[in-house]
Amino acid sequence: MIVIELIAAALALAAIGYLVVALVKPEKF
Repeated sequence: MIVIELIAAALALAAIGYLVVALVKPEKF
């Protein structure tokens, strides 16, 4: 279960980071 939790946490961080980049630098999208 720990592995699944780590993967879920990594995906959540990646999604948040992607949203932040999309908001800060919209010209890249």
